[in-house]
Amino acid sequence: MRIKKESASEMIEWLASYGKTKEDGVTRLLYSPTWVEAQHALKGKMEKTGLQAYFDCVGNLFGRLPGSDSDSNTILTGSHIDTVVEGGKYDGAYGIIASLLAVENLIKLYGTPKKTIEVVSFCEEEGSRFPITFWGSRNITNLYSLEDAAYLTDCDGIPLLQAMREAGFDDALYSPPARSDIEAFIEVHIEQGIVLERNKKSIGIVSHIVGQRRFNITINGESNHAGTTPMAYRKDAVALAADFIHFTTNLANEETDLVATFGKLIAKPNVPNVIADEVQLSLDIRHYDDVQLDQFCEHIFSYLKEKTSNSDFQVTVTKWMDVKPIAMNEDINHHIEDITERNRIPYQYIVSGAGHDSQVFGSVCPTALLFVPSVAGFSHSPKEYTKLEDLETGIDVLTELLYKLAY
Repeated sequence: MRIKKESASEMIEWLASYGKTKEDGVTRLLYSPTWVEAQHALKGKMEKTGLQAYFDCVGNLFGRLPGSDSDSNTILTGSHIDTVVEGGKYDGAYGIIASLLAVENLIKLYGTPKKTIEVVSFCEEEGSRFPITFWGSRNITNLYSLEDAAYLTDCDGIPLLQAMREAGFDDALYSPPARSDIEAFIEVHIEQGIVLERNKKSIGIVSHIVGQRRFNITINGESNHAGTTPMAYRKDAVALAADFIHFTTNLANEETDLVATFGKLIAKPNVPNVIADEVQLSLDIRHYDDVQLDQFCEHIFSYLKEKTSNSDFQVTVTKWMDVKPIAMNEDINHHIEDITERNRIPYQYIVSGAGHDSQVFGSVCPTALLFVPSVAGFSHSPKEYTKLEDLETGIDVLTELLYKLAY
């Protein structure tokens, strides 16, 4: 069932041309002009392949291959089209390309499937432009509606609904795009880590996807002169933030498989000889056990509350993401395991430390997530790279799996 090597490599480069940056990265944000161009270009590719291509009302793109059994449900496969700022060529894009090439191969080899197959290019997953994630898959699974986006704006103050209209998806015509016909969802993705490469495995079968808690935290103290204010009399927002970061990081190091990241920090007034009166910071916490996540969050925020209980600091904590951990479907994973063993493909089970659309679908239908190795573990970076033979192996396994499920 092997696809020509040129197809995968050429399509990776082709899709990366939409939003390509000077640093050889890709910036393709939700509803941006490059996003619109890429989605419509993919629509043309789907139609050329022989699929019935269409958009839903929020911009998810589908390529439908109707099955011979008109009463069958749909096997959905694909990934997301959006990127982070200065992202790589493979994150999300590879899953769409792999699905399209696998279905194209099945059409050539076997014709019409028994069950309908659809290739999907989700409109958004990353949360890079607006403070919301999984806008595509959560609309399909009836977990989001227009109300969830009503007051969201990007860093330029542009409302999400305005951007959606300008991209060609009028919110006045919105009709809930929730699907009830999806029998299973399959996603192929680069690992975005170094485990598979280090262990010399070609396929990672994901057992669980971690849960995520994301917080925006603001610490307000008091601005004053850096030279004339004694240490004992300061209300230094940076010092308190550093204390909290140190405590949280040390506690995370004591946990098993839990990670905590302070990825963004803004100090105000941000002047060398002035004590900062405000610090804004982000916190991202991940683990595959919901109870452990809850306990960790309770511990660190109790510490922060204790540190400020007898002071004039003001602390505001806003949780803007709460994604539950999810287990992938064991039956489908057993099919994947059988395919890899039969074809002598080195594989291992793995926990995904990154969120994926599979996490959303895993709570509503049987779902599987496959990883292929990432060279040196680079991701969300122009350095992102997966070897051609690994790309092709992922497509081969997906092709056989779709054959098993739909033919």
